[in-house]
Amino acid sequence: MIKVTNVSKTFKVPRKDPGLKSAFKALFKREYITKQALDNVSIEIKEGEIIGLVGANGAGKTTLVKILSGIISRTDGDVSILGFDPWKREDAYRSQLALIMGQKAQLWWDLPAHDSYLLLKEIYQIPNKRFEDNLKLLSEKLFVTKQLHVPVRKLSLGERMKMEIVAALLHDPKIIFLDEPTIGLDIISQKAIRSFLSQYMKERNPIIILTSHYMQDIEELCPRLALMRAGEIVYDGPLNNIINKSGALRTLSFDIDHERSGLGEFFDKKELTMNCNENKVSVQIHKDELSIVLKDLLNSFNVSNLSTTRIDIDSVIESYLSYEKKN
Repeated sequence: MIKVTNVSKTFKVPRKDPGLKSAFKALFKREYITKQALDNVSIEIKEGEIIGLVGANGAGKTTLVKILSGIISRTDGDVSILGFDPWKREDAYRSQLALIMGQKAQLWWDLPAHDSYLLLKEIYQIPNKRFEDNLKLLSEKLFVTKQLHVPVRKLSLGERMKMEIVAALLHDPKIIFLDEPTIGLDIISQKAIRSFLSQYMKERNPIIILTSHYMQDIEELCPRLALMRAGEIVYDGPLNNIINKSGALRTLSFDIDHERSGLGEFFDKKELTMNCNENKVSVQIHKDELSIVLKDLLNSFNVSNLSTTRIDIDSVIESYLSYEKKN
């Protein structure tokens, strides 16, 4: 189990003062300001649970993951993971966790991934049979068996990410931190990694904390969601609650020729905000109201290229946080 109680984290960062005089002064005496990265965060995660950690850039997601994995220390509060304090970095704890960061690599660039795996085998003291069985299973499920002896620098981005996942899971970790694991990947690679993680979760039953800006990652993998804002967890509960409250919004887009007269008034009466760029118009609307608005729109105006799309994760977050501020 992971138990985080009233955890806070502050950083001292250099004060940025514009001007040549301030820059010259900073060479001799630099001034610092305190930045609150986490503010009184509490959360519990049980064995076999996967949770999505979501928030805008700078919300504190990566800071929390780094504290839980023992990379940085907390300023205040308590953290217990499987009975260990991660900041003590005990070997018994580190041997049970894996950290996969989409923007950080642990494999040697000029060596085949298999060579790096042999090094990890010695670091984690993985028995020979267990190592061979895990490597075979993971590489087959991620479809990278043929690339194991290819230098990492010659692999595609998707193949490198799969190799990173294999490296992180060779020692059968009980705690897995996934920080943007599909960032920058193509749709096929994203889907393959999500499918693998879903199956791995059912078979091995670890605790997984996933941070991602891709809503599809969260929707397909995480029944539970923790939403962060300015270093605080402002929501912790079922993902469906967020979807029902704010994710039910749709973006209605269409083209209109020169008959714009009355279009603004039309949406004003329905208490909807219209965005217009030349002849292209878009408006956000709740899915339950969509059919009525579409019917009235088509009866009143000559429009073309109608389409509806679900709002992305950033818009869902913004919508939910706006709701929280109002209530």
